[in-house]
Amino acid sequence: MSTAALRAPAGAQIPVIVQQGKILDFIDGLTQRNETPEEYVRQEIAKSLVREYDYAKADVAVEFTLRLGSQKPRADLVIFDEGDDHKQDRARIIIECKSQKVKSSDRKEGIGQLHAYMSACPNVQYGMWTNGLERYCFRRVEKDGLVSFDEIPDIPGKGCSEEDVERPRFDQLKAASSDALLFAFRRCHNYIAGNQGLQKPDAFWELLKIIFCKIHDERSSDEVEFYATSKERHNLNGRLKVKARIDALYAAVKAEYDTIFRENEEIELEPGVLAYIVSQLQMYSLLESDIDVKGRAYEEIVGSNLRGDRGEFFTPRNICQMAVTMLDPNERQLIMDPACGTGGFLITAMNYVIEKIRTAELAKWGEVARAEDAIRARVQRFAEKFIIGMDLNPSLVKASKMNMVMNNDGAGGLFQGNSLKAPATWDDVLRARNVMGTVDLLFTNPPFGSKIPIDDPAILEKYDLGHAWSYDAETDAWTMRPDIQKSQPPEILFIERCVRLLKPGTGRCAIVLPDGILGSPGAGYVREWILRNTRILASIDLHPDTFQPHVSVQTSVLILQRKTEEEVAVEKAAGRFNDYQVFMAVADHIGHDKRGNVTYVRDRQGNEIVEEFEEQTKDYEDGKPVYKRQLTQRKVVDDNTIQIAQAFRKWLSEQD
Repeated sequence: MSTAALRAPAGAQIPVIVQQGKILDFIDGLTQRNETPEEYVRQEIAKSLVREYDYAKADVAVEFTLRLGSQKPRADLVIFDEGDDHKQDRARIIIECKSQKVKSSDRKEGIGQLHAYMSACPNVQYGMWTNGLERYCFRRVEKDGLVSFDEIPDIPGKGCSEEDVERPRFDQLKAASSDALLFAFRRCHNYIAGNQGLQKPDAFWELLKIIFCKIHDERSSDEVEFYATSKERHNLNGRLKVKARIDALYAAVKAEYDTIFRENEEIELEPGVLAYIVSQLQMYSLLESDIDVKGRAYEEIVGSNLRGDRGEFFTPRNICQMAVTMLDPNERQLIMDPACGTGGFLITAMNYVIEKIRTAELAKWGEVARAEDAIRARVQRFAEKFIIGMDLNPSLVKASKMNMVMNNDGAGGLFQGNSLKAPATWDDVLRARNVMGTVDLLFTNPPFGSKIPIDDPAILEKYDLGHAWSYDAETDAWTMRPDIQKSQPPEILFIERCVRLLKPGTGRCAIVLPDGILGSPGAGYVREWILRNTRILASIDLHPDTFQPHVSVQTSVLILQRKTEEEVAVEKAAGRFNDYQVFMAVADHIGHDKRGNVTYVRDRQGNEIVEEFEEQTKDYEDGKPVYKRQLTQRKVVDDNTIQIAQAFRKWLSEQD
């Protein structure tokens, strides 16, 4: 056995130390500000201004001092024209950021404060007020010597006109790369719940319909149809026009995704509520937004509404990334998750392969425009033919299909059904694919717990692990008996089902299991079955807080490779298992604490460490896509899961 315990290093290339309780200012990269809820909102908006609105850091001032009579308040973020002096009379856009506790109606720090700041700056044309949940944008209007403020959907990006904001072109949509998208999803979800009189789970499903319309518009429309101008939002006829456009998109969505939406299903939102939601999402390109940003935003909304009571613990993204990196999928391998939940493993695997495809095609063609069509064709083929997911919970399947569509598709390979039942009971389309014994790579985190036992004899009798077993102390061996168990926790049966799905000899799976299976004396027969039928490639012990703040459960990830029938028979005849090495590691740093707060690498004095890194963004020049690279800084998350995956890949390459 080889053992590795790894953690994220505080390497010599990391240039900045951030003191405890401080956060590094995104704009100047040097100032350390107090880490408060208001500062978190301000830093995320600052990232959005640079990455999504395309303003240069040099043209953004933080805590800019204004003169209002005898007072000298400091505006959170002020934008100037390119290269212009940072003076009050040269300011063009003012942004005020607050903590979520501060409401827009607050007399001192609400929208009125922003209006006062805008009034004091003669050349300011636009303003934004946000607390992360609420967000209001305004245009300054002067008429007959009086100043007023009209609400608009968004502030203009660099080089964009107000008309572009009201009805943007596709090449002007912003690819979200900050938590601004998370703020937008939260804002929309809360607005629907608060203004439509819906419970939050019902509000989630209405938001999901609208997101589908947004994605369909990006994929299929020649011109942007998903928009609501400020004039439309503020009169009945305009709101009805918005509703008519979105209803037309939704009709197309239902036709395309008839397994997700019923034919008679409609968007149940009032026109005014619908127009507001559209205005909050219209500036983003959901298809081109950063994968992690979309994942974070979507998972929060899904998690707060669909967390199941059937032992369903959604797998953190870093654990998905670790497992996928360990098994290193490619576009010719059939990938499956028989308990897919909201699709975390499958989306991670799909995007991992898509990145391989993109890298290969860009190297082949040299320029983005020529590579795009080839990338799209290969991705479509892969997503349609090599991704399969199942889940018993129809709501989770619906949510996972939405997640898949937002992340390059593959939704056609997702099915509602009980993966533990006989394949004859599955969906006709899935049954026709004959997946038993053909899956190359399987990733899963099955539901587990004694509170949701499988007690159907028709299911139990089909499994070796559904039968009773006897232990012989003299031979230290377990023997399966003909009688079946009264019940079994689902995770035990899932082990056998996952292995039977794999291709004999080469098929591999990564499965999250409770540690009781790996150590409890009473589960010895399960471990014996695993040893008989698979080669254990790796065992990764996960930190107790891995699934926090939702549940505390001690788990491990097992990487298994199915043996051939011949290998099983040879070992049975020999009366012993062949010896081999197993990679073992402890994921003792998983990037968050038991409250779900992100944890960062610190130096010996407890100060957080910041690293400089290069990120890639997609932009358009003269209507053609181009990829740009820019340097930025971020705190080093205290997470060693990817290091474990890399160490495993290296170890595996050295075997045999």
